Amino acid sequence: MAKLKAFKAVRPTRDKAHLVASRPYYTYKPNILEAKLEENPYTFIHIINPEHNISEELRTEPNSPERFKNVRNVFEEFCAQGILKQDEEEALYVYQQTKNGHVYTGVIAGASVEEYNNDLIKKHEATLTEREEMFTNYLDIVGFNAEPVLISHRKDKLIDDLLEIICSARPEYEFCTADAVKHELWVVQDVLKEKLIEAYQSIEATYIADGHHRSASSALLSQRMQERYPDASGDKNFNYILGFLIDETRLTILEFNRLVKTMNGLSPQEVLTAFEEHFEITKLDGACSPENMHEFHCCMDGNWYKLKCKPEVLASKEIVDQIDAEILTKYILSPIFDIKDLKTNKDINFISGEEGHLGVEREIAKGKYKVGFVLYPVTIDQVKAVADENKIMPPKSTWVEPKMRSGLTIYKINE
Repeated sequence: MAKLKAFKAVRPTRDKAHLVASRPYYTYKPNILEAKLEENPYTFIHIINPEHNISEELRTEPNSPERFKNVRNVFEEFCAQGILKQDEEEALYVYQQTKNGHVYTGVIAGASVEEYNNDLIKKHEATLTEREEMFTNYLDIVGFNAEPVLISHRKDKLIDDLLEIICSARPEYEFCTADAVKHELWVVQDVLKEKLIEAYQSIEATYIADGHHRSASSALLSQRMQERYPDASGDKNFNYILGFLIDETRLTILEFNRLVKTMNGLSPQEVLTAFEEHFEITKLDGACSPENMHEFHCCMDGNWYKLKCKPEVLASKEIVDQIDAEILTKYILSPIFDIKDLKTNKDINFISGEEGHLGVEREIAKGKYKVGFVLYPVTIDQVKAVADENKIMPPKSTWVEPKMRSGLTIYKINE
């Protein structure tokens, strides 16, 4: 069952929601980030980047306890000024994002750490201990979580019916952001809240679609808090992960495409010859994306090629070996370009499927990269199969939408 927890969100007043909500600060270009901080006194970025107007010599070290304390202090200032207020009653929060004609609707709630630890909330990505520790210390010191983990689940008619009823009413928030995305939020209390919680109990398992480090850190913090407060109720907020639960059919999964800086001493013809061992090669008229799984489109030396896997490439029954990102690494990046570790090698970069084949072509035209590969998107069934077998997806396999905004429903951890 999926155990949901209602909570008392700290959130912007209705008139300031569009000004407070932000993407994570690292997703903004430096000039855009600077402009937002200068021109918008309400943006949540002031909280997560609290030293904007402090001289360089007085700034604390990134990811230090001192920096995290400054984050907490600015958060408390926003609350004291009335920019953020905490709900008086526990609620679930239905959030809807409309982007490029696609509507993403789901529920913001606490997701059980116990279920996470028991693999009822399933993972498909390895996490780095150093990053886990950093995020855990951050959450411990600042005392809140502002960015929900994206958690998917099977389609359920009762949940759909309840969401339709909730979304037929006027939303608490309704605004558009400069990236042409519409955001709506409903505060769900009383009978509909209880019906949603009950409906989710029929969901046997859920899957982390995006946010593995954040969920792992929340689980680690829960363990730390249980040791600190052994007599605390099991229903405390620290025993739950802030999550956005969404029907898997509503997700959009795009590919992560590859950009390679080196030819590894080979000519374009020698690279094509090396491709021929495991792929059928067809020259294309121009830039386009693959139409089928197990096909790659390659941009090199001003030309585009389709690479179709030969049968022996697909002979393995291991689920991860069937993922195109793994095939590309195993049969092309590693043996031909000497790129074996995608996490550390400096000769490879990644570009999201949002940019598509034209983004790959554009980056290569700039001259920094020699070769680009466009992949076919991974399916949700592949992601679930990997998670069900407790395996790990290859690095940078998926770009999942929706991307959540920070600061709309802030979760106070020690309540």
